[in-house]
Amino acid sequence: MLDKATAKPATKTALNDDIGEATRLELYRSQVNIRECEQRAYDLFLQNLVKGTSHLSLGQEAIAAGFATAMKKGDLSFCTYRGHAHTLARGVPFEKVLGELMQRDNGLMRGKGGSMHLMSPEHGVMGSYAIIGAHLPIACGAAWRAQYKGHGDVSVCFFGDGTTNIGAFHEALNFAAIWKLPVVFVCENNFYMEYTPIGDVTAVPNPAGDRASAYGLEKIVIDGNDADVVYRTAQKAFEKARSGGGPSLIECLTYRHSGHSRADPAKYRPEGELEKWKERDPIKIYRERLKHFGIGDDVIAGIDAEVKRTVDEATEACKAAPNPPMDILTTDVYADGGFAWRN
Repeated sequence: MLDKATAKPATKTALNDDIGEATRLELYRSQVNIRECEQRAYDLFLQNLVKGTSHLSLGQEAIAAGFATAMKKGDLSFCTYRGHAHTLARGVPFEKVLGELMQRDNGLMRGKGGSMHLMSPEHGVMGSYAIIGAHLPIACGAAWRAQYKGHGDVSVCFFGDGTTNIGAFHEALNFAAIWKLPVVFVCENNFYMEYTPIGDVTAVPNPAGDRASAYGLEKIVIDGNDADVVYRTAQKAFEKARSGGGPSLIECLTYRHSGHSRADPAKYRPEGELEKWKERDPIKIYRERLKHFGIGDDVIAGIDAEVKRTVDEATEACKAAPNPPMDILTTDVYADGGFAWRN
């Protein structure tokens, strides 16, 4: 790699200046946190300890890690049903996430939300939404509140490539652009909208990026498997939003290693496609990145071991945790905490 100013090979130190070792280790740990916890969720599902279905982010960890690391305390995350990664990346403990997936009383929602409805306002996680595109207008509302009150926080809305063909996507983009809202829209383009290749049903090659110009926004399409690229792009978008420059639409190219959900064997994918993408595994990429900047194998192995140990401890705590008590079954249905029908 060349230094643009001198046209000479850049030193490792120069390359590392804009991010720094501490942040890179944070980015790596976040990705490993997600990978280990998601893999454990997969294992627990096979043991019949996670009921129903779940949507994993195995292979997509760099997006959640990159954006969360660039976010400030008070910034808000809005996720889809594939929201475990973004919840973990904002600092929610393993036990709270796994407990919710296992429908235990120690879970985030005391076992009442499950895999697709994680929420932790204290960590800035404003919910996972199972209805496609439903959270984009909600993220606009949160951003409008921040703009009106001058609070300075940014709303970050994550969604899949299939959402770009939903009306709420276009309505939210138009609204955010007109009002210059401090919101960042992040498309996690893993090339499949459930079982259908996004390219088969979309008129443009980049379902998010190629539509940005319709709302006066810059086309931004990045490598979503490189946490450094994601982190730098997020920083720029957040700076723009906080300074009154309005929204950004960022398309992150990535690939899920598993099917759409636990019910999906993903047999529709062409032979060899998964193996090719696994060569671009975000954690594999980042391990090599750390070594490139002189971070030792012992440091990397130490993080790996610590995360695995913490996930193991969280798993055992969740297995031992009780099921939710029956007396909370009808609570939290209405704003007053009750369940009686309102006319």
